Amino acid sequence: RQLLTLVRPLDSGQRGGQGGRYLTSKDRFHAYLKARGASGNEEAGPEDEEEESVGNDQTEPPAKRARLDESVKEGESQEDAEEAGGEEKEPAERKRARGQNKSRPCMKPNHYEKSRLCPSVTQGCAEKCYFGSRCRFLHDIDEYMAVKPADLGQNCVLFETFGKCIYGVTCRFAQAHLGDGYQNLINTDLAKQWEGKSLVRNNLSKDLQHQLRKKKFSFEKADEYLRHLAKLHGNGGKGNKASGNSTEGQEVPNCTTPCPVDALERSPIKTTGPVTDEDTVKLRLCEKKKLEIQGKLYLAPLTTCGNLPFRRICKRFGADVTCGEMAVCTNLLQGQSSEWALLKRHHTEDVFGVQLEGAFPDTMTKCAELLNQTIEVDFVDINVGCPIDLVYKKGGGCALMTRSNKFEQIVRGMNSVLDVPLTVKIRTGVQEKINVAHKIIPKIREWGASMVTLHGRSREQRYTKVADWDYIAECAKIACPMPLFGNGDILSYEDANRAMQMGVSGVMIARGALIKPWIFTEIKEQRHWDISSSERFDILKDFTNYGLEHWGSDTQGVEKTRKFLLEWLSFLCRYIPVGLLEHLPQKINERPPYYMGRDYLETLMASQNVDDWIKISELLLGPVPANFTFLPKHKANSYR
Repeated sequence: RQLLTLVRPLDSGQRGGQGGRYLTSKDRFHAYLKARGASGNEEAGPEDEEEESVGNDQTEPPAKRARLDESVKEGESQEDAEEAGGEEKEPAERKRARGQNKSRPCMKPNHYEKSRLCPSVTQGCAEKCYFGSRCRFLHDIDEYMAVKPADLGQNCVLFETFGKCIYGVTCRFAQAHLGDGYQNLINTDLAKQWEGKSLVRNNLSKDLQHQLRKKKFSFEKADEYLRHLAKLHGNGGKGNKASGNSTEGQEVPNCTTPCPVDALERSPIKTTGPVTDEDTVKLRLCEKKKLEIQGKLYLAPLTTCGNLPFRRICKRFGADVTCGEMAVCTNLLQGQSSEWALLKRHHTEDVFGVQLEGAFPDTMTKCAELLNQTIEVDFVDINVGCPIDLVYKKGGGCALMTRSNKFEQIVRGMNSVLDVPLTVKIRTGVQEKINVAHKIIPKIREWGASMVTLHGRSREQRYTKVADWDYIAECAKIACPMPLFGNGDILSYEDANRAMQMGVSGVMIARGALIKPWIFTEIKEQRHWDISSSERFDILKDFTNYGLEHWGSDTQGVEKTRKFLLEWLSFLCRYIPVGLLEHLPQKINERPPYYMGRDYLETLMASQNVDDWIKISELLLGPVPANFTFLPKHKANSYR
């Protein structure tokens, strides 16, 4: 009842949950959060309503602050025009708030941890420090403990789960497992239960990294394919410029068997067909593994937010198929640890795939063979839907839809070296009103791919306007008998039901899972879940626990967990509780007005202000370091 006193009364014609009683103004919304956060109680006096809204100026670069100030002035003049009876116009700044914040402030370990303990000390082998006297880290535990930040809690998730915390004194929850003399305690009985078990697979070993960096890894099958390809084109594989490297009318080594009806269940045997030239490479015969995902719920490979802890959350809520974030094939071939981290697979992920991005058949084929030999995966996906300029301008992502010869060579080459099915993700096209997917899909089927996922927008559209599901339905008919999954604007079980009626083999869920990861439960149980703020907060707790398991419970691991939590919160704030909606369901491209939740936490979770996201992170991971800054990756997520 006290919450409702802060809500602006609405005219009868205005929309809002339960007659609009939850709607409010921006100033009152931020004033309530500011007053509640300062007082620590849910009652806010009338004087709090007139306080200025909480700004985000301290967490944004000067150039963006100036643009935001301009947009606020434009917004005020727009409101005046509306009161005068004029038509509402979209502010110019709102139109430009697309794409990525490419010059984001970056917090590095030395920004939040001035003195760090040498890992050799944590691991109990200080005398074996590789750098010796030249080591720039501390080796004295007493000296480190004197400057170590205060612990964040009394319970360490690693110690409680595994019986041992490998981070010892550097753990930010160390009081849970430190004895006399900073001895790291071990729960022997619990530790034995996990002994020898591999919880996370697909790690990059030092030996493999050395082979890749010294170019000693053997790519026998890829080299066979590439030599054969070079013979077809001549000139050492560079091809004839006049002919544009066309493979039309030439024999390209790959599968010549038509894709069967149950392509996901049994993939075709690869063969080069009849061979008459003794110099022609004879590619191996291989029966691919089975991949039964028809009708399953597929969690999209989400850049930045599709990390392993987030996938564990979605898996718990019913996601059937998961896929790692897009990995750049050239970085994988160079043995970059940060890129290989995208391939990690948790033991709870039953059906798991990896997604690759690349522009050339040599690197993509070699990378496919590398993954085929070194990691445990159920399928490999080619990202031909990435709209990012950095990728597109190099010929990868959506650009491959316009480079059919290179696209064909990549698909055929990867298919020839993989023992698992190869899938492809595409968009409707590059330009907004020119669809080309229906022309490309039959070719992809002919080249040997086992499945196609179609995002119902073009590259130019990015995520604006609604996905074209009528076109997806048309492409699903063309793709038959090859399975086609549809992707775009699925935020409720009704959306998923309508999508399945379009004739697709299954649905891929991307932003819908970021906004509400329990969407998989809603689809499977065919209901709207009016989830409470405490239940949503418990989900965030689980994410932070998974993050501490994955990235570590020391200061560096805590801050990395916080970073990805904040990125996720930039999507979670778009969710409108079911109990507040006048009409169901919520649509993915509808931006919510300012509204008051049914309690303070629900209101806080509805805030689109970075400062409020940081406040939520502090409830879970303790105070942020001094001079902490954050700006979300996507511009559209940080509007006021």
